[in-house]
Amino acid sequence: MQRYNLFLCKQIKTSTILHTPHKSGFVSIIGCPNVGKSTLLNALVGERLSIITSKAQTTRHRIMGIVNGDDYQIIFSDTPGILKPSYKLQEKMMEFVISTFQDSDVFLLIVDIYEDIALDEKYIEKLKKTQVPVLLLLNKIDLASQEILEKKVEEWKIKLPNAEIIPISALKNFNLDHVLKRITQLLPIGEAFYDKDTLTDKPEKFFVSEIIREKILLRYSQEIPYSVEVVINSFKEEENLIRIQADIIAERESQKAIIIGHKGESLKKVGTMARLEAEKFFGKKIFLELFVKVSKDWRNSDSNLKNFGYQS
Repeated sequence: MQRYNLFLCKQIKTSTILHTPHKSGFVSIIGCPNVGKSTLLNALVGERLSIITSKAQTTRHRIMGIVNGDDYQIIFSDTPGILKPSYKLQEKMMEFVISTFQDSDVFLLIVDIYEDIALDEKYIEKLKKTQVPVLLLLNKIDLASQEILEKKVEEWKIKLPNAEIIPISALKNFNLDHVLKRITQLLPIGEAFYDKDTLTDKPEKFFVSEIIREKILLRYSQEIPYSVEVVINSFKEEENLIRIQADIIAERESQKAIIIGHKGESLKKVGTMARLEAEKFFGKKIFLELFVKVSKDWRNSDSNLKNFGYQS
């Protein structure tokens, strides 16, 4: 990793002071699908808050992860990958991204070093015009040569001249300490927005639904993973056990049959995978019941999308 030191910002030496003002603010992680936004959030927060798969559109919501220090609080937001919407669900997902331009103190624009500049020009223009600091994180540099890195840096300098470019590897945790230092330097002075022991703004039920949805993404191919939603109907925590009942919502009866599989085998495997993951997440035994239901064309239904929490 030494060869990339040319691109690292030098640490700023400061004299010792008796009191450091507390800083706090909102940092939005944005970018195209599959560039490593969720991997970055999990690495920065130190917990697995966002689900990660190799498939696009894995993240559907704006997920907050909070990092606390004695004199700072950073509230990170992982957002859906930027795309051109094909149906109302995707429109709602893009509303989560657009909302970040109203309340962010720092933008982390994460880009894949191996991909062409695919970010929608509309968002590049928004980032050019913003008065908010933009840190452009060139991800996956552990897989790149120095020549590729230098070429991509020059391309982005031209495309987004107001951004500070920092090469990283979210997967390998390379240069993330530097990213955190730059964020704390850029944050405004202010009191914490959340209690210092808070990790996220999402309830426990949300993470159960995301774990189940992740296993669906991993288990099924083609359109199935993108056509389902997971609803947690009950979450009852006992001393050594959590009892959870959830519905998997499909758009068509044919999808329901595929999800259940022959004699229920596919659904059983999803349930087992989700239960084991949830047990690791909560540190308790989980009793998980899954049912599959059909809500026709729910991805284009305003009422269904509202009920499923797709509001910016």
